[in-house]
Amino acid sequence: MSPSTTSWRTVASPPAATAPSRLAPFRSFDDFGAVTDPAVFTPLPEGWVIGLTDVVRSTEAVAAGRSKAVNMAGAAAISAIMNALDTRDLAFAFTGDGCTFVLPGSDAEVAREALSRTAAFVRDDLKLDLRAALVGVDELRASGLEVSVALFRPTPHVAYAMFDGGGVAAAEDEMKRGDHAIPAAGRGERPNLAGLSCRWLPVRARRGAVVSLIVLPGDGAAFRPAVDDLLTLLGDTEGTHPVPPEGPSCSILSPGLWLEALATRRDGPAWRRLLGVAAHNVMGWSLFAAGIRAGAFDPTAYRALTARNADCRKFGDGLLLTLDCDAALLARLEERLEEYAAAGALRYGLHRQDAALMTCIVPSPFEHGHFHFVDGAGGGYTAASRDLKARFRAPAPAHGGGGAPSAGLELPAMRAA
Repeated sequence: MSPSTTSWRTVASPPAATAPSRLAPFRSFDDFGAVTDPAVFTPLPEGWVIGLTDVVRSTEAVAAGRSKAVNMAGAAAISAIMNALDTRDLAFAFTGDGCTFVLPGSDAEVAREALSRTAAFVRDDLKLDLRAALVGVDELRASGLEVSVALFRPTPHVAYAMFDGGGVAAAEDEMKRGDHAIPAAGRGERPNLAGLSCRWLPVRARRGAVVSLIVLPGDGAAFRPAVDDLLTLLGDTEGTHPVPPEGPSCSILSPGLWLEALATRRDGPAWRRLLGVAAHNVMGWSLFAAGIRAGAFDPTAYRALTARNADCRKFGDGLLLTLDCDAALLARLEERLEEYAAAGALRYGLHRQDAALMTCIVPSPFEHGHFHFVDGAGGGYTAASRDLKARFRAPAPAHGGGGAPSAGLELPAMRAA
C-alpha cells in the first residue's frame, strides 16, 4: 500500500499516567507496510541520546563459523540496558552484529556504564571486539540531520524501534571513526545479562531458502515507493516468516547453552553456570516435547508466541528482512530489485542460506513480553552487506533527512558488517 492510501492501524498508547516514558513519545503500528509512511515516525525529543554497538570484523567472525557468538554480542547491550534500567520499555533495534537504541538524556550515564561493561564481556568471554558509543540527538541536528522513531509491534507484547532521517547512519559513521567511543571496562566488570539466551535450534527453511535482504536508498524520492512495492510483492509477514507458526524447536543439548552460560554467569565460573543452564534446558525441553503445562507456563503457547514476537522485518534508514522464500517468489523479488536498482531508486544486498538463527531476551517465561531476534544462519545480514558492497561500489549520496543512506556503502541504522 502506498503512503497516500495507507489503511494501517495505529496501536493505541497506554494512558498518559501509566505510559512508560521511554516509549511514550513514539507512535506504534502493527502492519509493517506502514513503515513507508513518514507519518508514523516522530522526531526524537530534545536532549535524548542514541546508543550504538557494532562488532568489529564481524565478517571474519561469521566466516569462522561464529554467527551465534556475533548475534549474542549484538544483542548483549540491549539486555544490559534493560537490566540496568530495570525495564523492558526500551526503543531498540537488533542489527545482527550490534544494536541501536534511544534514551532520554537522564539515562545516559547508566547506559554508558552498561555499554562499557558489555564491551568487556564481549572482549573477555566471546573473544570479540565491540565498539560502543552514545551520541546526542541535538548534536546531530546541529549538523542538519534528523532521527525519527516509530515502534513496530508484531504483537501487543513487544515493540521494535524503526529509525528514519539519516541521523543514526551518521552516528554510526562517527562511532566507526572513533568519536563518542565508550571504552570497555576492566576485566571482571560484567554487565547484568539475565534473560539473554539462544537455546532454540537453527530454524530450517520450509519454503526453499532463508534470505537475508538489505535495501538502502538510492534516489531519496523514489526509495519509499520502491520499498512499498517490494513489501506488496512479498505480502503479509506470515507468508515469508522464517519461523513456523508453531514456533522454533529445541533440543536437550542446544549449541547455544555455552554462550548463555558465559553471558549469565556473573562472578562464578562459566562451567558451573553451564550446569545450571543445561539442567534448566533439559527441564524446558521435557515440557516442550510433551506439551505439558507447568503452572502458568504453557509450552505450546509460548513457542507459538515466540514466532509472532520475532523481529524478522526491520527498518532503519533502510529495509532489512529475513525471509523464507520459495524459488518463484525469490526470482520475482530479485527481478524487481534489479529494476529499481537500475533506475537508481535503491541499492541492495542479498544472501541465501538454509536456516535462520534466533537470539532471545526473556525477562520472564511466564509473561508475554519476550523478544526474539532473527538473523540468517549462514552469514545473514553480514553476508548481505558484503553482497551489497560488491554490487554497488560507487559512492552513495551524503547523509540527509528522509532516510538518506550512510556515506560510502556502510549499512546505516541497521548495520551488519
